[in-house]
Amino acid sequence: MKIKTELVHFKEGMELTSGSKLSMFDLMVETYGELNEEKSNGILVCHAFSGNHHAAGVSENEDISGWWDQLIGPSKAIDTDKYFVVCCNNLGGCSGSTGPTSINPETNESYGRDFPLVSVIDWVNSQKMLADYLGIDKWKLVAGGSLGGMQALQWALSFPDSLEKSGIFAAAARSSTQNIAMNEVARESIRKDVNFYDGDYLKHDVKPKGGLKTARMLGHVTYLSEKHMDLKFGRKFQDITSKVGGDVDFEVENYLQYKGEKFSNSFDANSYILMTKAMDSYDAASSFSGDLEKALECIKAKLLIIGFETDWLYPPKRGREIQLAAMNVNVSCSYVTLDGEQGHDSFLFASSRYENIIKTFIQS
Repeated sequence: MKIKTELVHFKEGMELTSGSKLSMFDLMVETYGELNEEKSNGILVCHAFSGNHHAAGVSENEDISGWWDQLIGPSKAIDTDKYFVVCCNNLGGCSGSTGPTSINPETNESYGRDFPLVSVIDWVNSQKMLADYLGIDKWKLVAGGSLGGMQALQWALSFPDSLEKSGIFAAAARSSTQNIAMNEVARESIRKDVNFYDGDYLKHDVKPKGGLKTARMLGHVTYLSEKHMDLKFGRKFQDITSKVGGDVDFEVENYLQYKGEKFSNSFDANSYILMTKAMDSYDAASSFSGDLEKALECIKAKLLIIGFETDWLYPPKRGREIQLAAMNVNVSCSYVTLDGEQGHDSFLFASSRYENIIKTFIQS
């Protein structure tokens, strides 16, 4: 599989939905496979909250597989022998694209807490600029899970003539009150960290690791299903030789401590706040007084919506809401509920049925 990583610079900048403007920005982009002469085989995959541009294969610098490696690659659901697959790190992220840790050209210092608010619409607009840069007038498919699924839906709304199909997995047309509440608890844990300094921690050469760690631990609880946690951990005690800390008793505690610590070493706190705020504020029907049917009337793409039975962060009923609204305004739409063993994270893991559904949808 041919993999290319590129930092793409947009010197013209862009207006953001918040009213702010980025005078210029960069997107870190990774591509897989080759674009055909007609430029008709392009597939855009959109990452979830903590994802980045590295969607498949093994990264050059570290031995880390891409976040959707089980589904993207030769002969996989998204076949890189047939399609040219593109993924970029979203604006406001911390994996190479312009974000809070980037240098603000106006001040020659890191943006930090001054980085402007970004939205799902902003991400889609920047991805459209990337498509224009690549010379792709129309994507074969735009797909993603969770926050990536929201972007796939918004693509069908913002640029109805620029994609054939949209894959919306483990996602919703808007976040629920409970989703927002969980995210606010996570953000507050970051704000309360002694090293947060009201978002100016970079100026103090510190990092609010404790707050980030707690936020991620809470996130992992929402990503996994109760059944999966029972099967994987139960009430088993952690082996004393592999404890991450002396005060850990149970395996599930050890798991959360490990995941939280690993995340806090690699992610930026201001990016965490920005990304979750974008997730909370997204509402596909916001321009139509909350009327989702009216919002979806403009869609020309075929939709594939997949929900997972064990997902309680974005349960299957949230996907069905999109399906029902789409059907009522004659948008071509298919909906499938899969079992999923990993709760909300099930969209990341391949199963024969999941792969076949995606492959059939692309080829249909």
